[in-house]
Amino acid sequence: MTALLRSAGMLASLLLLPACLVTPGRFESSLDIRADRSFSFAYKGEILASDMGKDGLKPGDMSGDFGSEDGPVEIGPALLQIADVTQDFSDSAGKSSDAQMQAMANALSKEKGFRAARYLGERKFEIDYAISGRLTHAFLFPFNIDAQIVLPFVAVEMRGADRVRVKAPGFANSFDKSQSPMGAGGPGDDATKALNGTFTLTTNATIVSQNQEEGAQSTPQGQRIVWTVTPLTSEAPMATLRVSP
Repeated sequence: MTALLRSAGMLASLLLLPACLVTPGRFESSLDIRADRSFSFAYKGEILASDMGKDGLKPGDMSGDFGSEDGPVEIGPALLQIADVTQDFSDSAGKSSDAQMQAMANALSKEKGFRAARYLGERKFEIDYAISGRLTHAFLFPFNIDAQIVLPFVAVEMRGADRVRVKAPGFANSFDKSQSPMGAGGPGDDATKALNGTFTLTTNATIVSQNQEEGAQSTPQGQRIVWTVTPLTSEAPMATLRVSP
């Protein structure tokens, strides 16, 4: 599970190296959680990068470990090397150049879980990510929420001995500026208007609570909840499940 956290953390750190905030564009995302704690997660679609300004996160801020309730998430030598490489591409204004963005896409395509990572230009990436594992620790994509890195798309947290909480703050336009590093601002109007996708949760575990007003639908695989995400979505998708201890 540590490898899964490290992979998700590396995506966050890599895309934030040039002081960028990343947000979803058009996407389809799914999360399957079984009662035995096995899970599969996928994200296919666009990721948009926006400047956070001169006070954004810098490579030097990412040395060491990111802490979490489940223990540290290691930032290894490979990530620090990527920081050095991508920093070389920064232009005189401190903003990300196309060359830098392309370098990020190339690095991401080599990471576990990334079936494709392509830079489309104009700060837009096309991502095809899928990974499976077992929920013995938290899973986050693409940010480590406990390290206060901005705007996780999806966070899965272990709550006590037998509960799992799923929350997708990145799939809503309710960004809280106070939660960002050094008070950096949230996504701009273009990023806000670009939000367009679906997030599907399937499970055979007991659903304790969820915030999709149409509720869960029965399927051969168990229960399914589908959230449609648009620029008008203000409440992040959320559900709590009871799984095997």
